[in-house]
This record gives sequence, C-alpha cells and structure tokens, in this order.
Amino acid sequence: MVTMERHELKAELRTVIGKQVNALRRQGKLPGVIYGFNVKPTPIVMDLREASNLLNKLPSSALVTVIVDGKEHNALVREKQIDYIRGTLRHVDFQVVSLRKKIRSQVPIEHTGTAPAVKEFEGILVSNMSQVEVEALPQDLPDRFLVDVSVLTEIGSAIYVRDLEAPKGVEILTDPDEVVFVITGSAPAVEEEEEAAEGVEEPEVIERGKKEEEVED
Repeated sequence: MVTMERHELKAELRTVIGKQVNALRRQGKLPGVIYGFNVKPTPIVMDLREASNLLNKLPSSALVTVIVDGKEHNALVREKQIDYIRGTLRHVDFQVVSLRKKIRSQVPIEHTGTAPAVKEFEGILVSNMSQVEVEALPQDLPDRFLVDVSVLTEIGSAIYVRDLEAPKGVEILTDPDEVVFVITGSAPAVEEEEEAAEGVEEPEVIERGKKEEEVED
C-alpha cells in the first residue's frame, strides 16, 4: 500500500478569460479554475512546466495543495483538458475539499511481483479492474493500491476486492466479491485446416476487400 504524499502547486489569480487565454498558453502558462469548499469558482493560472511535472504523474485520488497568491487550498484534480496533438495540458479544474468531511474517490490499482502460475503453468495474468471506489477523509486517501500477485500459484487463482488492504480510515465501497486479478489458462493452439481435396475447385473470390468505413475526425 502506498499512501498519500504532500503535493504543492503554486498559482496566481487569472484576469484573462475567453479567447485571450491562448495568449497565456503561448507564454508557457496553464490556465485553470479552482472551486469547492468555501471557495467560489475562481480563474487561476500556473506555470505549465511546473504544473505538468506534478499533475501528469498524480492519480485522481491525490490531494494537491494549491497555493493561490500565498493562500493554501486542499484540492483534488477533477478535470484535465489535454491537447492530444502536442501532448500538453490545456486547462485544469481543482475542487477544494474539507479535511474534516469524508469524500468518495476512485483509487487506481497496480500490481507488483510475479505470479508463479504464469511461469510454471503458462497461465495468463488478467486484470479485471484498474481502480476501486473508496470513502475517506481527503488526507487519508491512498495514492493507489499495490497488489502482490506472487500469491497466484495456480490456474484459476484470483485476488478479490475483499483481499485489498485498506489503511485506517479508508472504506472500500466496491463490491468485495469483484475479481481484481485472476490467472487463466493460455488459449489452445488452433490447428491448421487440411488442404482441400484434389479435384475440387475453390470458389472464385468475388469480393476482395471490404470498403473502409469513413472515420469522423
């Protein structure tokens, strides 16, 4: 289990809005908005490089201390807009939360170790879910659940949600009987079909290819 670390991000109040925000992006700035507990929606701006270095590696459950003009706000990242052509952040929404009120959040699942059944029985490790829903105080939210798959020793061995170890103060809301990881058997090899008997003509190929469907931009 890996628990939450403190993550800080500096920001300033933003007066530029609308189409003029693109000028900030050209200057290496990242626009955003912060709202939530005792905070009305407020436009902010951050350094793009600094924000990207931090936010690109954080899970959705990570608590971020956003410092706006010297005032600290405990917040979660609720939305990230990405320029998929350049691969850069375009806008970020932060939701301020109360450290005294429990919230629900999705926490990612990662695995560690090697399942013996994969090597010994040529099994396949299948991941059935990538995250679980939890409820906890914001400061108690784990960054992720780290699951040791070395206990999977046979075909059919599985790890369930009920097997996850939640830290104190964290309640897992996902169905405990849901499978997280399971070992399945490898698919049997498909035997090649026998060649057609001599003297039997193969049917003439009329359609040589299906026309590609148009894909929307």
